Amino acid sequence: MSASGGTKAVVAAMTANAAIAVMKFTAWLLTGASSMLAEGIHSVADTSNQLLLLRGGRSARKAATEEHPFGFGRERYVAAFLVAIILFSLGGLFALYEAFHKYEEVVSGHPNELLEGPWWWVPLVVLVGAMVAEGLSLRTAIHESSGAKGKQTWFRFIRTSRQPELPVVLLEDTAALLGLVFALLGVGLTLLTHNGLWDVAGTALIGVLLITVAGVLAVETKSLLVGESATPEAVRRIEAALTASDGVQRVIHMKTLHLGPDEVMVAAKIAVEPTASADRVAEVINTAEAAIRAVDPMVTALYIEPDIWHGADAAPTGEES
Repeated sequence: MSASGGTKAVVAAMTANAAIAVMKFTAWLLTGASSMLAEGIHSVADTSNQLLLLRGGRSARKAATEEHPFGFGRERYVAAFLVAIILFSLGGLFALYEAFHKYEEVVSGHPNELLEGPWWWVPLVVLVGAMVAEGLSLRTAIHESSGAKGKQTWFRFIRTSRQPELPVVLLEDTAALLGLVFALLGVGLTLLTHNGLWDVAGTALIGVLLITVAGVLAVETKSLLVGESATPEAVRRIEAALTASDGVQRVIHMKTLHLGPDEVMVAAKIAVEPTASADRVAEVINTAEAAIRAVDPMVTALYIEPDIWHGADAAPTGEES
């Protein structure tokens, strides 16, 4: 996935959510439907999340410093983790609070503004329009993700992607569409049955949905922040490039680490042919480095240590010697 593809999906989602938030709050002010208020807060949270993702992408492009010699690529992971926190606190918890507050009003016999007001039709129109806008945003995210996804399932793509923006937008847009369905059911059944508890149920379902999505995002982005290796496919390509390099007998051990979505550090110990020539060892290392960068341009930090392979006396691949 290119950074530009992720940015395009984020901008599309942010534009849609900002417009939808205005419509939802207008519908809530006219009708008092708690589902519309919860969905309005949901859209505000999503818009804030996309601003955070854009800010993280911009910060990640800063040049490396003495204090941060490997650059700021993980700023994008930090932004994605903050998205999970905001989606949980601002969206999910508020929706549950609003559901509880509305429940108290319903059981106490408080008049339902949605049922008695002249604007009962507004939430239905807003929700259908929001579904169309969110559907277009989700379509953009799916289109931009298709190249990076390859033959993986969508679930595996979200679990294994080292690029945080598209999985975040995919989950947010999917949650937004489901939330709109819950809100439409809550409002629609309230109008049909004249029972405000359906509005309460729709609001509560939105809260549970947002907290669930936030939990998934938090777990995945925490793993990226702690530090994940290159993908298994990338590791295999790098190992194959090393072993195919002239003068490299085998890879003794190798470790990889994502410094950011588009930056990988590789540290490898390789077995070289026994020789008294330092020039020859340097040539082997330079050839190996060029081979690795040819198969994986994301390798920005590369450290290769030459050694002599002593057969069974040497440390097995993957262990320090």
